[in-house]
Amino acid sequence: MRPDDWHLTDDPDEFVARAGGFLRSRPALHTVPLTVLDALRRRGRHLYSDQAPLFGILRDGAGGVRAAFLHTPPFPLHLTPLGTEGTETLAARLADAGHPLAGVSGERDTAAAFAASWQRGTGAAARLAQRQRLYELGELSVPQSPPEGRARVAGPADRDLLMRWYDEFKDAVGQSTGQGAGSWADASIAHGGLTLWETPDGTPVSMAGATPRTAGQVRVAPVYTPAHLRGHGYAGAVTAEVSRTAVAAGVARVLLFTDLANPTSNGLYQRIGYRGVADFAVWVFGD
Repeated sequence: MRPDDWHLTDDPDEFVARAGGFLRSRPALHTVPLTVLDALRRRGRHLYSDQAPLFGILRDGAGGVRAAFLHTPPFPLHLTPLGTEGTETLAARLADAGHPLAGVSGERDTAAAFAASWQRGTGAAARLAQRQRLYELGELSVPQSPPEGRARVAGPADRDLLMRWYDEFKDAVGQSTGQGAGSWADASIAHGGLTLWETPDGTPVSMAGATPRTAGQVRVAPVYTPAHLRGHGYAGAVTAEVSRTAVAAGVARVLLFTDLANPTSNGLYQRIGYRGVADFAVWVFGD
């Protein structure tokens, strides 16, 4: 396999035309590129930064697609599951082109293989930043003793609160880049993608989001409860409601990612009915 076996493009429409069928063939494993592509095509190529995104496709011997990646700076490159040989040639192709990378994310073994290839080829240090698990909802189990209060879909009047919680969420997970809080809140409100849990007096105490439906699925994200309000079951209640709403709307698959370093959230989602699909990882590059 040679580095030029990878076809690169900065055009999301071309990428979808060439790789869309491949991505939809395993939609759960490809949830990240599917949802990111949907956002870029609806909201513009420069949604995440002024730098243009980059996409890549690796063809197999029969003319089909073997693997694909997308890179939306300043985020890490995201790579679909792939063997060691493919990651080596991709790292060489990008390094030879002088394409800068902050890191890589993807299925656990693929991400590790690419990180090792990038380190060998460029001399940059590679550090495992996060271990993740992708879950898919099986049979929903609504909490038997939910906290007092109710769920409601967030609206324009909640914008300031959502912006503040979004920034707090990013700080909590160590994400310092990406679209601004206002842009995120406006887009989420516009498609009804954020649900709040509020106490009986109408005070919001937790939120859960859901991506727009793509390839018959949605991904629950983000889920956030301010630190001083945790431990009351609010996150479980609002996540269960978002999941229930998606199932009721006919969504075929409901997904979410967790940080494997957080046993509380992993246990919570399993009690609701989520089951593990695959492990993912995020590596960061630097000196």
